[in-house]
Amino acid sequence: MGDKQLKIEIETALDTIRPHLAADGGDVEVVSVTEDGYVLIKWLGACKSCEMSQMTLKAGVEQTIIQKLPQIKGVRAIS
Repeated sequence: MGDKQLKIEIETALDTIRPHLAADGGDVEVVSVTEDGYVLIKWLGACKSCEMSQMTLKAGVEQTIIQKLPQIKGVRAIS
């Protein structure tokens, strides 16, 4: 799968949890995918300062992406 297709698949996976993020005034942006299989994201809106963002990252964002794309090793938030 090419980089462009991989990003489309990641965005599609994230679309399933975006309504939950939006309900709290937040969102997530895919910045890039590293060569070693990590998705780098940037929190948007209320998610930037939310105390629960680390839990949301692991239990929501990362789990959703890996479930759909098992070749992804993890998700990391960057500022």
